[in-house]
Amino acid sequence: MVSPIDGSVLTTLEGASAADVDRAVASARAAFEEGRWSRLAPAGRKKVLHAIADRIEAEALDLAVLGIRDNGTEFNMAYKAEPGSAAGTFRYYAEALDKVAGEIAPTAPDVLGLVHRMPVGVVGAIVPWNFPLMIGAWKLAPALAMGNSVVLKPAETASLTLLRLAEICSECGLPDGVLNVVTGTGAETGSALAHAMDVDVLTFTGSGATGRRLLEASAASNLKRVYLELGGKSPNIVFADAPDLKQAAQVSAKGIFRNSGQVCVAGSRLLVERSVHDDFVALLQAEAEALKVGDPLDLTSHVGAVNSEDQLARNLSFMATAAAEGGEVVTGGRRILAETGGTYMAPTIVTGVTPEATLFQKEVFGPVLAVTPFDTEEEAMRLANATDFGLAAAVWTGSLSRAHRMVAGIRAGVVHVNTYGGADNTVPLGGVKQSGNGHDKSLHALDKYVDLKTAWIQL
Repeated sequence: MVSPIDGSVLTTLEGASAADVDRAVASARAAFEEGRWSRLAPAGRKKVLHAIADRIEAEALDLAVLGIRDNGTEFNMAYKAEPGSAAGTFRYYAEALDKVAGEIAPTAPDVLGLVHRMPVGVVGAIVPWNFPLMIGAWKLAPALAMGNSVVLKPAETASLTLLRLAEICSECGLPDGVLNVVTGTGAETGSALAHAMDVDVLTFTGSGATGRRLLEASAASNLKRVYLELGGKSPNIVFADAPDLKQAAQVSAKGIFRNSGQVCVAGSRLLVERSVHDDFVALLQAEAEALKVGDPLDLTSHVGAVNSEDQLARNLSFMATAAAEGGEVVTGGRRILAETGGTYMAPTIVTGVTPEATLFQKEVFGPVLAVTPFDTEEEAMRLANATDFGLAAAVWTGSLSRAHRMVAGIRAGVVHVNTYGGADNTVPLGGVKQSGNGHDKSLHALDKYVDLKTAWIQL
């Protein structure tokens, strides 16, 4: 494992083979059937999940630094988004698990119809490198809350915090075998988990190409349910009547450039009303150029490193394509701080991006903003929906009626109004179109990890 901070080697991890994955799945199944967790009273599961949350909070600084060395996220964001969020997620589902009840059906007087919510069994969870602890908790906490066993595969470039989380879970009383972590590549380890015949549900956050392979693996194996969060090309729509254009520029800059743009819901397409286009781009350029990019462990850095050399090369390849397709780089568009040995990229704004352009249609997953003007609300709506993705969006307007119309018409799982980001565990996160299916966060996430069983009792 190579640190994106300075290119140094952090450590070496074992790559789990198909046989290793099979053993992990067998361990998870044995633990589930044994019932020390799956049949534990809700109060018992609640106690353990709260203990895990407590320990994450106690180790928050160590966990944040460990993750930063792994994936390069700037400290001020990582501390809140990784251990801070993960602790909150475990605590949320600890409190939720004994509030989720079965149902009594409205049957005839001589029949009792019961609907039980049963744990599905063994859950396979594949987690990306951008926020491994946060996204890992989104999948682990609700799955464990419902009594399931889990086999977790972290990204090969960011595994360390999830390995520590597994130790924390064990130390806090989670029975052996309930949580198993397998490290390795997607091609070998991830594929083996996806094809495993004894995995009942697979949950994944990552690329669309990998998501398709996971669906194929489900069809080729046991038809396991597959829930996918596949990223996006999210529109950030600024109307001329936005309440405060300067504030919109400040928030929009964070919405695309934080964590070097390596955020699934990043506002990577700016759609701005033509009458304020030049003024708003100037405001945004000033915000971008004021950001300090550098060592993510330096508390004065606003933006950290790109995750890897491969990801940086991919980001930069979009610059040549954008220029060939008529885009103009207003700022950024280049590698910086190469002398450190780390992988850093300047926050980048590209104007003149047409709806047909690659930069309009394809997810970069880097600090690159594509800017496209519009003239009418109808055109803004059409442009917002003119990609294969549908994860997130934002609308900046002073009109309540327009806000409601845009929320209703934009095809996305999350639509922000006069802000970007910040949604907590009380609301679901999921996408439409090729951004995936199913939801992380909120009580709705529990639905992925339960089966409904009907008991029809003749009295």
